[in-house]
Amino acid sequence: MSREGGGSGTVDGDETIDDDGTTDDDGSTDDDGTTNGSRTADDETRRTRTERFLVDVMCGTLATYLRFCGYDAAYALDRGVEDDDRIASIAAAEDRTLLTRDRELAERVDGALLLESRDPADQLAELADAGVAIEIAETPRRCGRCNGRLDRVSDTPNRPAYVPSEGSVWRCRDCGQWFWKGSHWRDVRARIGAARST
Repeated sequence: MSREGGGSGTVDGDETIDDDGTTDDDGSTDDDGTTNGSRTADDETRRTRTERFLVDVMCGTLATYLRFCGYDAAYALDRGVEDDDRIASIAAAEDRTLLTRDRELAERVDGALLLESRDPADQLAELADAGVAIEIAETPRRCGRCNGRLDRVSDTPNRPAYVPSEGSVWRCRDCGQWFWKGSHWRDVRARIGAARST
């Protein structure tokens, strides 16, 4: 498989990343993608909102942006997976829509979405054109670093010194990362907004 530098699941790797999504009380997500066969993102058929993605190794930064939009966006390299057969197997077993720039892989996976661009912002625009709702969610839901669920944290004496003492904060259930809406969150919101308008 050809590879493209796409990041490791974070936008800037900073420990104090501000992430965003939407909160569900029950912590559940649904998958309603029902298309068959691969197609390009500019297919005339509009996609319904799909809640669960598997992002190929070529598109790592895209996974982070999708998490900011509240999607369950698993990234293949987060799992140490690069082999096409394993990627295809994970997509099928977990009922995830595969996002990839690899045409041959896309043709092997039912419902895969083939992206043409190398640029993450352009990839977001392709997804928007394909009917995927691309907008930053106002309440954080997914960890930008590992895709884990986020929980709102009430006042606690265990809050690290770098975490703001005022305002809402969230913490990842899986990796323990802290999140809040700061300048980084606003910057990502602007980038996602720009992608939607292209």
